Amino acid sequence: MVIRPPELSTAVARIGAISRNNSLVALRPSLALCSATHRRRYSAGAAVLEPPTDTPYSSAPPSSINGGSRQVVEGSNWKLLSTDEVGIRTSMISKPTRSVLKQLKKKGYEVYLVGGCVRDLIMQKTPKDFDIITTAELVQVKKAFRDCQIIGRRFPICHVHINRSIIEVSSFNTHVERSENKMRYFKKLPNCNEQDIIRWKNCLSRDFTINGLMLNPFSNKVYDYLGGMDDIRKGKVRTIIPARNSFQEDCARILRAIRIAARLGFNFSRETAYSVKDLASSILRLDRQRILMEMNYMLAYGSAEASLRLLWKFGLLELLLPIQAAYFVSHGFKRKDKRTNMLLALFSNLDKLLAPDQPCHRSLWIALLAFHNALVRQPREPLVVAAFTLALYNGGNMVEAFDIARKISHPHDNSFQELSGNPVTLDCDEDLKRELRDLASSVKSSLSSMTDEYFVSHAMSMYPQAPSSNLVFISLPAYQEVCRMFECIMDNGRENNFVCKSGKKINYYNLSHGNLSEVRYVFARVVFDTVFPPNLENNDQDTIHED
Repeated sequence: MVIRPPELSTAVARIGAISRNNSLVALRPSLALCSATHRRRYSAGAAVLEPPTDTPYSSAPPSSINGGSRQVVEGSNWKLLSTDEVGIRTSMISKPTRSVLKQLKKKGYEVYLVGGCVRDLIMQKTPKDFDIITTAELVQVKKAFRDCQIIGRRFPICHVHINRSIIEVSSFNTHVERSENKMRYFKKLPNCNEQDIIRWKNCLSRDFTINGLMLNPFSNKVYDYLGGMDDIRKGKVRTIIPARNSFQEDCARILRAIRIAARLGFNFSRETAYSVKDLASSILRLDRQRILMEMNYMLAYGSAEASLRLLWKFGLLELLLPIQAAYFVSHGFKRKDKRTNMLLALFSNLDKLLAPDQPCHRSLWIALLAFHNALVRQPREPLVVAAFTLALYNGGNMVEAFDIARKISHPHDNSFQELSGNPVTLDCDEDLKRELRDLASSVKSSLSSMTDEYFVSHAMSMYPQAPSSNLVFISLPAYQEVCRMFECIMDNGRENNFVCKSGKKINYYNLSHGNLSEVRYVFARVVFDTVFPPNLENNDQDTIHED
């Protein structure tokens, strides 16, 4: 009897029930996935490290980069737009944010939404978070809410806690010093009142023009003093002050520029692109905790693949993730390569499950990096990978995992060199257990390498032209979180008090907070979609044969 398999996500969701009811469960996740791009094998002879690239233009710096003072848009070009003109509706603002806005307005203060959330609302995207700025002092903001803390020393802000959400509230007064430092780049503009000047100065404290927009949700007005709307239309990421000065002032803006461009699909202005490449190594001065935070913003919010491509294109990947950069080079992956590889495919499939308001915990993307590197070191047979992820998901119950793995007949992606073409006999459970334990050990070894300064510093040693980096930004707590994911296989037994996830719907609150069952569940879905892509379905082969 031939039974066509339902969705894999059903299998992952109901794996614990297989041995009890003998029902055949899914072998594919229920994801509305885009067709995978055509993959070509890479030539080992192409392992040459290209110099980073930025734009189709010459690599010579733009003239404004060396001391030129760019000036803000003339007064006649300032834009005051209605929310109707840009398509913003009140319902697009989260309820907790609206609650904070109303409370401050009720107290008699002026309030605005600022930064990336305004940009995202204009682009009809869901903001990662909402930032509020007010005429109230931070002490007054703190008094207005029951659960509110003032954080930060140099540039303090308020964190208002409402319904599991944290709303950032800043005061116009805390931005004065930052904006005054940038006044030398601009002329004071005519035909503007005192309130315009206050708002304009605040916008000058932002990083990019597209983040320099301000929204008054009560008057339904959008203020654009820096040409942000034009850059949104052009799809450009452009610094407010000259790019070199901006990145020297705060090198973390380089990583934010990558993140924004990746998420929005924007390009850099020529000056910004040149400075990103030229000042890339300055990010090594950042605190490691800050780098981990910025990498999490890139890889955990639904734009990981695009972020990795841009990090590689501009020469940042070999500084941040030299082990993964060495993989790109060894596979002949060019700086502007449009092809894909298994690492990018894993993160592409992760992106399909995430969004700016539905992120994952850092342990998930770190685990994917370590898992992939383990396969690079020693390719594995596809069904071993399948059994491994199923056993990982169900808390170490290998019997159930083997039962499902043996029923998979869906074709795997044979373009990935990380998947071995040498079949492993699945008839003997003990042999398969050894394979799974060996793979788990290899993943842990890869993770250890990613946190070892000596190993990281030598990852690109075979490419003399590569910059040297011994940066390790994965913290000890993050390392321990990922190790915990794989303990159930290493310990060769089902975890005590293990409760299998019920249902196939992702609980994003649990996922973002590192719930072990939720993280393992999404890990399994991502790996299955990568190893057994939906677009390889073949009606003649995609079957399960009942014994």
